[in-house]
Amino acid sequence: MSDTDALLFANEVFYRAFADRNMKAMAEIWAPDAPCTCLHPGWPPLEGREEILESWQAIFNGPSPPPIQYLAAKGFVTGKTGIVLCYEKIGEDYLIASNGFIRHGSVWLLLHHQSGPVEGPPEENPAPQTPEAMN
Repeated sequence: MSDTDALLFANEVFYRAFADRNMKAMAEIWAPDAPCTCLHPGWPPLEGREEILESWQAIFNGPSPPPIQYLAAKGFVTGKTGIVLCYEKIGEDYLIASNGFIRHGSVWLLLHHQSGPVEGPPEENPAPQTPEAMN
C-alpha cells in the first residue's frame, strides 16, 4: 500500500467513526502526542485532543447526530505529514473539509480537522464514499 493509499484509508477510518458515532474509534484516530486542532462549522476553534474528543461526544449525543458521507477525497503526503481534502455531504448540505494527519510508525493519525460550507458538490460529482464502501 502506498503512503497516499494508507493516508486515504486513515481518512476513511475517521469518517467511519463519525458515521457510526463510535467514540472508541474516534479516539483511536486522533494523535495522542501531537498538538491537535479542530474547526467544526459554526464552533470556536478547538485545541487539544481532550477538548476535541469532548466535542465529538457532544455531536454524537446530540438530538439528531447527522448522517455523513464524504466524496472526492484527494491525499497529499510530504514526509511524515499528510493532508486529505474532501467534500462532506450531511443531509442535503455539502461542506468542504481538510484533514491533517501525522505518521505515527506505520499508521496515519489525525491532528487537524476543519470543515465549512461550500455551494454544492464537487464538479465531477463522484458517487459519495460511505464507510460501508471500506469493506
